[in-house]
Amino acid sequence: MSARLNNAQPYAIGLFRIVVGLLFACHGARSLFGVLGGGETVAAGTWPGWYAAVIELVGGSLVLLGLGTRAASFIASGAMAYAYFDVHQPNALMPIQNQGELAAAFCWAFFLLVFTGSGAFGVDRFLAKRSSDTTKASRDRTPVAA
Repeated sequence: MSARLNNAQPYAIGLFRIVVGLLFACHGARSLFGVLGGGETVAAGTWPGWYAAVIELVGGSLVLLGLGTRAASFIASGAMAYAYFDVHQPNALMPIQNQGELAAAFCWAFFLLVFTGSGAFGVDRFLAKRSSDTTKASRDRTPVAA
């Protein structure tokens, strides 16, 4: 059973990355454009709301695609840690009391992706495979000098 689960791990991580990235990007789109059930939008250039929304939209989209997953996840995790400690935590100690559950969950989800990478279905994996195939093909064609 454990071997089967280990074989499925890249696919589970890939699906996890897609869902978390999509949810994060939707949150940013709602804040920036008022779509997806959002009402008010964040005024352009305001600190920290507008910058957070841009990180959410761009970072979420990159994570969703699996493009630069580790870097985008690192930035997104930091943004959510900042959101939790600067916006939510001063209101109360526990996330359930200060409505910071979503910020904390996103922070730790992205922190996990920093270490796991994109998993399956990511552009990162496709580009790495393509790069290694090109390198291997060029090595095979290189004549050996006598």
